[in-house]
Amino acid sequence: MKTSNSTQDKDTLRPEYDFTQLKSRGRGRYAKHYREGTNLVLLASDVADVFPDDASVNEALRTLMRVGQLHAR
Repeated sequence: MKTSNSTQDKDTLRPEYDFTQLKSRGRGRYAKHYREGTNLVLLASDVADVFPDDASVNEALRTLMRVGQLHAR
């Protein structure tokens, strides 16, 4: 059974809602973050078991970078 247009177009918002108080919303909200980009890397399951979070992965990679720099000299 179809509903009539009059029931679909009926304004059901309360009159006390003041949309001028809302912060900026809408298009482009995350555009700046998107332009900055993200760098996601998927870890193999055996590697992910050893490194439970991104901080531990970053620390291990920084250590490896330091060791590589020492051996390059």
